[in-house]
Amino acid sequence: QVQLVESGGGLVQAGGSLILSCAASGRTFSSYAIGWFRQAPGKEREIVAAISWSGGIRYYADSVKGRFTISRDNAKNTVYLQMNSLEPEDTAVYYCAARWSQTTVPISKDEYPYWGQGTQVTVSS
Repeated sequence: QVQLVESGGGLVQAGGSLILSCAASGRTFSSYAIGWFRQAPGKEREIVAAISWSGGIRYYADSVKGRFTISRDNAKNTVYLQMNSLEPEDTAVYYCAARWSQTTVPISKDEYPYWGQGTQVTVSS
């Protein structure tokens, strides 16, 4: 089992940047694929980016390609989401999620059993 804690959210102007962190507990963190999701008011929770256990496979939603970068440091049990060129449409609560996997990178929220509590990102125009 793994426990996740997100941090780094906040208020930023359009065009600005933020770095979100997802810190995990557990000795087997390096065996987990990690996904970043977001949920805006009145909308479904959607995938933003995901990374395999080794970092060798990365997935990005079309809406964030070229602007967001997902990375991980298994020695620090942490996954990062670098968010550049932020837009008001990026405003949401951002969650990280984990699934034990040494093969695939899940992109459906239903495939992730472990979730953090979320961190709010607000982008002003």
